[in-house]
Amino acid sequence: MNDAPSFALPPDRRGFLLWSAAAFLLSGCSGIIGPGPAPQLYVLHPALGSVSGAKDATWQLAVAQPSAPESLDTERIALELTPETMEYYANSAWQDRAPVIVQRALLEGFENSGKIAAVARDTQGIRADYLLQTDLRSFEARYKAPDTAPDVVIDIAVKLLRTSDRNIVAALQSRHTAPAAANSLPAVVAAFDTALGGAVDEIVIWTLKAPPPM
Repeated sequence: MNDAPSFALPPDRRGFLLWSAAAFLLSGCSGIIGPGPAPQLYVLHPALGSVSGAKDATWQLAVAQPSAPESLDTERIALELTPETMEYYANSAWQDRAPVIVQRALLEGFENSGKIAAVARDTQGIRADYLLQTDLRSFEARYKAPDTAPDVVIDIAVKLLRTSDRNIVAALQSRHTAPAAANSLPAVVAAFDTALGGAVDEIVIWTLKAPPPM
């Protein structure tokens, strides 16, 4: 046996992809179909960089939970074997749904910056001047070939809205890729940390450039 991860298929794709999954599986000791043990939970700790050069913001910000397609709005750790499919690592999961993880990381990034008057979830009822809306478009490990380490891809579309009139004042596409050092779950999770940290840093610095609301 080796410690390479195994993959779980959505029910509606199992019959169609069983032959390719069997060829792709890197470990013969783990199955892809049927019930398994309780999943191993993984917690992300993105390495957030310095934003010391960013301008201080005197306004308040509300951060909405990202929207996401059903394939990503889950605790399951997504992977892509081909551009046409979305699968998941077997017997493994995040500690929360991916949109909740991203929202929490963004809040931490703004709070750690020390550059903003106040920041909170949009559901906490602060008198925010701006609302940060995001759309999580990619949050998966992508394999270029069997028996290789994947690249983690995180793609977030961002809009900054003025709360007084709900007008969009700026938009950003934040896309970050990080290679996993090995084809193992710990290495994949470390790559998620790197990619998410880069995305959060970019979004925080970009948001802090917004002018004072009129």
